[in-house]
Amino acid sequence: MRERGVRKALRDNGLTLVFALLFVAALAGQALTGLALYNEQAVADGVDRISLLQYVTSSDFAVDVAENWQSEYLQFLLYITLTAWFVQRGSPESKPVEDVGLGSDRDQMVGRWARADSPRWARASGPRLWLYSASLGAVMGLLFLLSWLAQSVAGTSAYNEQQLRQLQAPVSWAGYLTTPDFWNRTLQNWQSEFLAVASMVALSIYLRQRGSPESKPVGAPHSATSIEG
Repeated sequence: MRERGVRKALRDNGLTLVFALLFVAALAGQALTGLALYNEQAVADGVDRISLLQYVTSSDFAVDVAENWQSEYLQFLLYITLTAWFVQRGSPESKPVEDVGLGSDRDQMVGRWARADSPRWARASGPRLWLYSASLGAVMGLLFLLSWLAQSVAGTSAYNEQQLRQLQAPVSWAGYLTTPDFWNRTLQNWQSEFLAVASMVALSIYLRQRGSPESKPVGAPHSATSIEG
């Protein structure tokens, strides 16, 4: 019975677990390759090599991780919020073109339209309902801001380490926010996220992936919008 419960839990949470394992594997790979790259540069600069533990607790590793996280959370923040107001005819990533906006209480199953199994705050009113109605975007926005802050703090430390190696003056945190290094790190990630989302929205109009909820059914017409396969 217990074994069956474990199998059911693994099946029911398989998508999250697979991506969590991929994340850990990719992060470990980044740490190992980043350490090798760091030590190559250290030898070239005539300074001591460092251990894996020293590297994963360094500002160089932290800034590389944080700059990727903040761009991913920005992507989801914008996608979650913008898809309420903007549509793309023919894309399963878009809601129907006539449903622009936040939707009625009846459509959203809130307030007096809530079902017996609806979340408790969906049956509330006033500030609680408003907060819950925007909670996903708010949390994504908070994670974006926190990871961007982490990037800026770690980036300041990494940038100043490089400045000192080159016998140049370090900069303050506020000063680092105005440097090309900070904005180059930021914008090179943002542009790739925006391109990826635009490509997914547009390509899903004409291309299919059988069995995927991110694709329309294989036989669905190109103009079909907001249907999943």
